[in-house]
Order: sequence, then structure tokens, then C-alpha cells
Amino acid sequence: MKRGFTALADKQFDLLICGGGVYGAWTAYDAALRGLKVALVEQDDWASGTSSASSKLIHGGLRYLETFDFKLVSKALKERGMLLQVAPHRVWSLRFGVPVYADSRVSRLKLKAGLWLYDLMARSLATAAGHQYFGKTTFAQKFPAIVREKLKGGFTYLDAQTDDARLVLELVSGAISAGAVCLNQCELIEIHAEGATVKDKLTGENVLVQTQTVVHTSGQWLTQKEVSKSWVRLSKGIHLVLPALLNGEALLLTAKADGRVFFMIPWYGLTLVGTTDTDYQGDVESVVVEDADVQYLLREVNHYLNTHLTASDVIGSYAGLRAMRQSEEGAPSAVSRDWELKSEGNGHFFSVGGKLTSAREDASVIVDAVCHHLGLAVSCTTFAKIFPWMPDDFPVWSGEIGAQARKLGVDDESAQWLLRRHGKRVGEILSDIENDATLAPRIVPSLPFIYADLLFCARYEMVVHLHDLLRRRMPLLILAKLSSAELLQIAERVAPILGWDEVRVRQEVDQLLP
Repeated sequence: MKRGFTALADKQFDLLICGGGVYGAWTAYDAALRGLKVALVEQDDWASGTSSASSKLIHGGLRYLETFDFKLVSKALKERGMLLQVAPHRVWSLRFGVPVYADSRVSRLKLKAGLWLYDLMARSLATAAGHQYFGKTTFAQKFPAIVREKLKGGFTYLDAQTDDARLVLELVSGAISAGAVCLNQCELIEIHAEGATVKDKLTGENVLVQTQTVVHTSGQWLTQKEVSKSWVRLSKGIHLVLPALLNGEALLLTAKADGRVFFMIPWYGLTLVGTTDTDYQGDVESVVVEDADVQYLLREVNHYLNTHLTASDVIGSYAGLRAMRQSEEGAPSAVSRDWELKSEGNGHFFSVGGKLTSAREDASVIVDAVCHHLGLAVSCTTFAKIFPWMPDDFPVWSGEIGAQARKLGVDDESAQWLLRRHGKRVGEILSDIENDATLAPRIVPSLPFIYADLLFCARYEMVVHLHDLLRRRMPLLILAKLSSAELLQIAERVAPILGWDEVRVRQEVDQLLP
């Protein structure tokens, strides 16, 4: 994946996509596979908005059954099942526990009915993927961190997990391989009858992208456009990274304060907690984690844990905005997460709302509409299509690669995450270690990221800034409290690859310091 701004010039494109999150990436991949001439531009970095600020889940949305949003749950569960099959390196199963207390808002009987329906919709009844009930003692053994007082037992059920930023990156890579021109740090300046002017933010150069159709997959930035701002309602959600509190399984919990569902999820060896859900009318360019958000989540987590967590226990955090369909519902959590496509009828299309899990199907509807506008009859091919970085015979391959990694001195946890992060490209990373054994150790002793991974991302994954590398290519910025010296050491390590001199290295580090 290399940046090449000149590739946008002097060409006639069928489609320009503005916004490089999961919806833009799926749309570009789908359209390129159908043979369309596609350009995808992102004004910042791939997945730098909502698509790297999610709960990292591929799930049906169990809580949506309570609001009778069966269509959304069914769609998401279908996508979840498909993704688990075609991309086991990218999407993997994760079992969730749901404790039942004497004072739980949702009774055991109602929860049992909901889980039975969830399994039925996922076609996982009477299988290992189905839900199970455990008594108090057994459930507490599975989740030893939770409070036992008033605990009656609990259910477990199956959903799935991903690394959201890596998912987007793989789809962008797939779109490029299928012939699309994809550029980050490339801003939409103006729309014309014959196309759009875009600007390379690195050089200041402008170019006219000649295109017949434009798709806006820009999420929260839709509120900045006159034509689309009335279609979107923004909700802010934050997540906290806490020390390891779980034994490989997640928890779905209900907030005591307002009855909202939130998650505790194992994430790169630590615990991810989220999310909040509050209306947002602020600056979409500056979405921050506020003290009140942190205190809300810590207070709710502490209702369920044996240990009392404080702000000093928070390792990292991040905030994002959900761009939902406009609704008169009072609470943001009551607004449907389903998606819709808007159009002015002039070849301009706007993607509104949606979920990480169901973005592929929604993107297929976008490309169907584009093809109809262009007078083309080409069907979608992304359903059940093997992912771009998916190796052949994954179980056998992963065993062989794991053994090779161990032989080269890579610890087992880091090796597992290498497989999930890079798929079949791991072979190239291991070859680098064969040539230089100093690339096998971890960058931070407590986290499963090795130097060979860092350098590979810098070299091949369209990294422009240090923030791109340490927040989305590998999320060290939210998983560790890196010192200035540690940031400088990392920046100096990748500087030769990225062509940074001493001044640029210092600038990149300074941008990450408080």
C-alpha cells in the first residue's frame, strides 16, 4: 500500500468515495471487484474516525432484541456468521457472560428467552455456539473478578471480535489490489459537475477527479454539509482500557444508573470497557474523553467488581461519534443503529448510520445504487468472499506459522496477534526476523507487539504520521502510557523507512505528548 496522488489525475472514474472508514472501505472493495473504476479518498488516516473508536465487536446486538429491532439483529448475525467463516484471522469468536443478580433489571426468564431467540436467529441452537446457563458458583469461577453478593448465576453466549482499524486497512488493501486508487491524507475541496477537486494534504497540490458519481461515507462529517446535516444525529461514546480483569471471556453488563448495556472485553491482554452514549453537538474535529465519561464507566464497572477501580487505573481511553439516522427518540441509546442511503438524485449518495458488523451488506446496496445510476448490471461478489489477507487452509497454516514464530523467538501471544493482524502476510514478517533476530522482542514488555510488526506496518501500510502507526496500525497509544523517551525511540526506529529527519521525528513525537 503506497500513496500515489498523481494516480487521481487524468483519469475518468466511475465512482469517487469520500471517507475511509469501514463503509468507505467496503464500498471501494465491492465496487472495484465489480469492475468499476474507483477512487477512495480519506482526509485523515484510514479508520481515523468512528471506525477505530468502536467496541471492536462483530455482533448481532443482543440488546436490540429488547427494542424489537429484529431486522437489524438478523442482518448483523448473518454477517457475523459469514465473517467468522471467510476471515478467521480477522474475526474470531468471543464468548460473553451475563450475570444474573437478585436485583437485575432483566430477569433470568426474560434473558433466557432473548438468548434463545438470538441463537435461533443465528442458527446456533443446540450447538457449541449456543447459550448456556451456570449456577452461582460455576459462573463466579468463570468470572472471578465479579461481585458474588446477590449473584444467582449467569448465562454465556457467543459473539465475535475484531481489530476495527485492521479490518478497514485490509479492505482498503483489497480494493487497491482490485484496481482502486486509494489515498489517505486527501481532502475533498469542492464538487463540480464533472467531478470533484481533492487536495493532497502533504503537498498542498489539488487535482480534479473526473467522476460520474460520488458517495459520501464520511460519518460525523456529514453534519458539516448543508445537504446532509439534517439527516444525522450524533452520539458520543467513549471506551477505557483497564488492566487485565478477565479470563479470556467478555462480560455484558447493565449500568445501574440508566439501564444501558455496556461491555468488558479482553483486548490485547488488557480489558476494554465501554461504551457511553450521549448526544453530541460539539466540534466533530475534536472529540475528547471527559472526566464525567470516565467516572460514569468506572462507577458502573465498580458495581460489578470485587476491586475498586479509580482514574489512576485507567491505562488509556478514546472517544468517537456515532453518526445515526435522525430520530425524535429522547435517549441516543434508543435510536436504531440501522442504516439508510440518501441521494439527491444527481449521482451523489450519502451513507447514514450503520454498524461495523453489517457495513458489508450496506455497502453492497450503495454499489447497487451506483451501478443503477451508471446503467450497469453487475452483481455484488463480497458475500462469503475470502478476505484479501486470508491464507489457504487456515487451521493448518496457523499451526505451522505459530511453530515457525516460536522457533524464531517470538512469544506465543505475540505470534497469535501477528496472525490476527496480518493474516498470510505474517510470512514476510517472519522472514524479516530470520534476517535480523533483534526484531523478535516485544516493543513494550507487557503488550504483544514486536519490532518486526512495527517496521512492517511503517514500510507497507501507508503510514504518514506517528499517530497513524501507534494508534491504528498497532494501538500502543491506548494500550500503554508511553513516555517521551519511548515515543522518541520508536520514531527513530521507523524514521529511515518513512524518510523522517531529526526535525520531523521531534515534530511527530511532540504531537503525541500532552
